[in-house]
Amino acid sequence: MKSVKHILARKGSNVIAVPATTIVLDVLKLMSEKNIGSVVVTENDEYIGLVTERDYARKIILMGKHSDETTVGEIMSNSFPHITPDSSVDDCMLIMSERNIRYLPVFDKEQNLSGIISINDLVYETIHSQKETIEQLQSYIHST
Repeated sequence: MKSVKHILARKGSNVIAVPATTIVLDVLKLMSEKNIGSVVVTENDEYIGLVTERDYARKIILMGKHSDETTVGEIMSNSFPHITPDSSVDDCMLIMSERNIRYLPVFDKEQNLSGIISINDLVYETIHSQKETIEQLQSYIHST
């Protein structure tokens, strides 16, 4: 069974991070530039949460705030479940489905941030794994 470490090996463990004092508009520009939907929020270079496009929609637009006056620390989410590189793809999909979230921070044994995975990463890994299984079965069938 594939695990999160396979995803991180493929995509890398680099994350885009900003201090909690960063203005939301600047983070939106960064997300657009990098074509990503979440950014790690830090304080003293330590992970404290994620800010996502959903945070922007629900905590800026719907609340009548201004993205050029609000910091990401004010709107970030910090209640994401912690997963490890050994967490299975299936478990992560279940967590995301049950909690209706699109991103999961990955932490090592020392609770240091190892990366971020998205629902898209899980879907890609599942499709890739299924293709490998199909190829193996086809090879087996043709060899008998």
